[in-house]
Amino acid sequence: MITDAEAATPALCRLQLGIELKRLRHAANLTSTQVVRKLVCSPSKLTRLEHGENSVVEPADVMALCEIYGADAETRATLVGYAAVTKTKKDWWQSPEYRPAIAPSFKAYLALEATAEALHDYQAEFVPGLLQTEEYVRAIHQRAHEGLPPDEIDRVVAVRMTRQEALQRDTRPLKSASIINEAVLYRAVGGAPVMRAQLEHLAEMVSHPSVTLQVVPFKAGAHAGMNGAFTLLRLPDAQPIVYLENLDGASVTRRRGNVAAYEEAFTDLQILAVGKQESLSLISKAIKEHDS
Repeated sequence: MITDAEAATPALCRLQLGIELKRLRHAANLTSTQVVRKLVCSPSKLTRLEHGENSVVEPADVMALCEIYGADAETRATLVGYAAVTKTKKDWWQSPEYRPAIAPSFKAYLALEATAEALHDYQAEFVPGLLQTEEYVRAIHQRAHEGLPPDEIDRVVAVRMTRQEALQRDTRPLKSASIINEAVLYRAVGGAPVMRAQLEHLAEMVSHPSVTLQVVPFKAGAHAGMNGAFTLLRLPDAQPIVYLENLDGASVTRRRGNVAAYEEAFTDLQILAVGKQESLSLISKAIKEHDS
């Protein structure tokens, strides 16, 4: 449970509210179908509430659910407090400054990332987003979105830079464990100066208390990440979630079997990838290559 709801982000309040509402429903021995009949709402509404997917949660809905579940007065007050935060505060990505640069599907991911305890990802083509420099981000999006006005590129870059603040949160900073293909170190995104600065930043971040970075060397041969990049998000008191992104868009899966397959793939990659010191050696070698 959140000890200080007023100081928490709306995203975290929505997640905790969903977890508690689902716990109360199970404790009351009620199915989703039974609850929606009593609440007179759609099944999708209850699903969104329990998954923390609504941007705003009405305190009246929470009170009604607490009544159905027979929650005690203290629990009711706490959960209504979570709902109140979602109505009085906004998450950073909902502000006018960032909103135009964020696709609807990515807003859902940002809410998950903002509440996650840990992020595990494998990247084959580029440096993980939380470890990118501003100029590296700019070079990627200038190439990926040719013709996009400079001010829109600036917004996209600002979103990426703001996301990185999750590693510095005052309470429960995000723990990031990233594995990258060695090819990422040599792909000259933005040219030699941009890559050199990016790799120097990577070398610094290897020692960050919230960051673990490993490299899968070319010599490792075939590996579990060859089907593509993926991100595993570990949420407090909830099942992990897998996030996948490609040219067609993005998707999130919570299905236990699917998540378990990606967890196994990440564990295999951790075993296959080299450790901290050898990863630093590979980064230093790549820096010299870009210098030349």
